[in-house]
Amino acid sequence: MDNRRLILLLVFSFSLVMLWDGWQKHNQPKVAPAVAAAGGTAGVPTPTTTGAPGAVAVPGQPATPAPVAAPKAIIRTDVLVAEVSAQGGDIVRLELTKHHSSEDRSRNYVLFDNGEKHNYAAQTGLIGNGLPNHKTLFTLGAAEATLKDGENAVTLRLDAPPTADGIKVAKLITFNRGSYQAEVSYEITNGSGAQIAPHAYFQFTRDGKPAEQPGGFGVQTFTGPAFYTEAEKYQKVTFEDIAAKKTKFVTKSADGWAAMVQHYFVAGWAPTSGEREFFANQVSSDLYSAGVIVPVAAIAPGQVGKLAVPLYAGPQEQSRLETFAKGFDLVVDYGWLTIIAAPLFWVLEWFHKLTGNWGWAIILVTIALKALFFPLSAASYKSMAKMKTLGPRLQRMKEQYGDDKMKMQQAMMDLYKREKVNPLGGCLPILIQIPVFIALYWVLLGVVEMRGAPWLGWIQDLSVKDPYYILPLIMGATSFIQTKLNPAPPDPIQAKVMMMMPILFTFMFLWFPAGLVLYWVVNNTLSIAQQWQINRMIEAGGKPAE
Repeated sequence: MDNRRLILLLVFSFSLVMLWDGWQKHNQPKVAPAVAAAGGTAGVPTPTTTGAPGAVAVPGQPATPAPVAAPKAIIRTDVLVAEVSAQGGDIVRLELTKHHSSEDRSRNYVLFDNGEKHNYAAQTGLIGNGLPNHKTLFTLGAAEATLKDGENAVTLRLDAPPTADGIKVAKLITFNRGSYQAEVSYEITNGSGAQIAPHAYFQFTRDGKPAEQPGGFGVQTFTGPAFYTEAEKYQKVTFEDIAAKKTKFVTKSADGWAAMVQHYFVAGWAPTSGEREFFANQVSSDLYSAGVIVPVAAIAPGQVGKLAVPLYAGPQEQSRLETFAKGFDLVVDYGWLTIIAAPLFWVLEWFHKLTGNWGWAIILVTIALKALFFPLSAASYKSMAKMKTLGPRLQRMKEQYGDDKMKMQQAMMDLYKREKVNPLGGCLPILIQIPVFIALYWVLLGVVEMRGAPWLGWIQDLSVKDPYYILPLIMGATSFIQTKLNPAPPDPIQAKVMMMMPILFTFMFLWFPAGLVLYWVVNNTLSIAQQWQINRMIEAGGKPAE
């Protein structure tokens, strides 16, 4: 087995796994559409002492729900536009003005969505007798709050109706300049005659529909809740497990955060201190909630209590994630190859800072990897080149021994021994490189920095397919040249199959992100140059560089 066939086998197996995963997701039973919008149906969690909190009604909540068509206020900053509903003070829509829509580049990307494509909102509330939750109708402090020149932050204030006991609650939402990090806080004025010690919950409510998926052959990225604690680290929870009540994650901790993760983007709540309780519930047939409950410090009569929890809602830019909360950068999930993929992205980012272009950064990373593995590749190509020179003698053996497989195998082994050729010599170097290449595959597939990033000419977005299929065709041509440089299999049928593989590769790569295809084109081109040089030296009787 030469290394070309090994690569084909590995790629084919990897493709089968992705196709099987995609087929399962496509054919799983569909759930019925949600019966109501996120803002009006989500259950409110109650702190518990045994397991995850459930979606139950708040004690003392009025039986009559707030109007569905509640007034809304707009918050504008230099990087986002948020729509806040008077019902609960929910952030029901969030446009990211620095990121374009997948379907229409002239429109902004919508993360929180009030029904256009998804039901997805950031909700908060207080747990306590008569205290406001995400179904309470607040009074908006203003219809619009815009970040002005010279200001670093903008705040929207919402006031809840006083409770029967005289408790007044204000909710404040603050966004900062140049940041996707916000702060949601409560001011609780205890006008009652007794001390109160409420809890507050901070949750995301979302339908179970997956977010945008990367281009590729059945590749699916994770969409759903995730939790992090120092004890258990990063834990993902699928919507299917929530519906089946099979979730496994830490429910109580003194640290950590709760998030809703999707491809390229993430939203997360990260309390800064104190005990907290995590939860994930199914609200309706296709609506789920996940978040965190935190206690509010006891408030004496006549005193004002305050609680603030940071919110992140934006792209998975690792430099921003690292500053939001410990471990929050883990939402950029490279799977079991993180130990390789994380340093690769660091190198890729360094080259981007050097060149200012992600396309050239990909090319430089590919060249760096090729240089790193040059000795291994040289040994592999040397073995294949020697095998190619033995091709005519192997063909004569096949004609001589006919169908006598035993004698044919023995003669071949004797020939390899005399010529000091290891037929498997090209396999081990390739096996060592495979994890690195797969890790780079997931880096290029998953990082938001690649989304909307142009290279040159017709490639204006490295995260989507080449609109004119030029790179896949070049990749197919380079794969064909590589096949011609490799030793042909003695079996004519195998030889025809090998010649068909570049065509199959070209077809597969038509839908792959342009950044991935660019990597393969550069890698193939460098491999061709190296292999051609080694073949030429072997055929001339020289010794190739190791």
